[in-house]
Amino acid sequence: MRETSTTPRTDPAALKERLGRVGVWLARPCFDSAATSRAAAVTIEELGYRALWFGELLGGKEALVNASILLSATDDLMVATGIANIWARDATAVAAGANALAEAWEGRFVLGLGVSHAPLVRPRGHAYGRPVATMRAYLDAMDQAPYRAPLPEPPARVLAALRTRMLRLAAERAQGAHTYFVTPEHTMRAREILGPDPLLAPEQAFVLETGPDRARAAARAYMSFYLELPNYLNSLRELGWSDADFEGGGSDALVDAIVPWGDPDTVAERVRAHHEAGADHVCVQPLADTTDACVEQLRRLAPAVLG
Repeated sequence: MRETSTTPRTDPAALKERLGRVGVWLARPCFDSAATSRAAAVTIEELGYRALWFGELLGGKEALVNASILLSATDDLMVATGIANIWARDATAVAAGANALAEAWEGRFVLGLGVSHAPLVRPRGHAYGRPVATMRAYLDAMDQAPYRAPLPEPPARVLAALRTRMLRLAAERAQGAHTYFVTPEHTMRAREILGPDPLLAPEQAFVLETGPDRARAAARAYMSFYLELPNYLNSLRELGWSDADFEGGGSDALVDAIVPWGDPDTVAERVRAHHEAGADHVCVQPLADTTDACVEQLRRLAPAVLG
């Protein structure tokens, strides 16, 4: 039994192999019933997707408990937090919880950690500190946390990262980075910063809708939340987008860059663009009003991205 959580972690190459080239990202398990989430996870596994990423929001399910719900419903599916908010639990608690999940489900759990955003942290009663310094201190505390229960292999760990300093920290202190609300151009830049070995796993939202007006309306409904958060805006500015692109839910050019829409082959082209830019694993996120509708979009997409 281990006294601290400093045992060497999963090799990034092994993690890439476990995750596969394409996984799924869903927001809805944060608020769905356990039965609904379990059924979705089972179908996602049956369709051939190798990993399921999910988010954590204030008022929704606690991330590590939610991971256990999804892991318990599936046989081989990798389950990843995308992300677990570091302000939602202290470092000792997340280390203990993640270690327990890794041991119970034999390496199928990936701990994605993020500093979140100031407007989402203040309602929790915290003062949002300097993101990189805060994350570094949190990881230090995690790695020194006592843990005396069985742990054959510590959980794989990735960091939510968009800009240079957090990406470098992900390469230094984790198996890699999970990027969100990004374009293939960002993926190319992230790969250059990370170097060749760490995992790079961008999220890619999509809409299976061929009508431009309906597709962009669905995309804007999704994007409006993120276009109010400074971290995402600053990342987009670094890629050359202007403030005019952020107005009204996003310019057509920005909408099309963030959310591909059309038939499955069109979405698959964007997934390939991320891979060609340096992504190891792309988490596809269907934008739909219900979990059943999300799963149906994943079913339609699967032949184009999993072949």
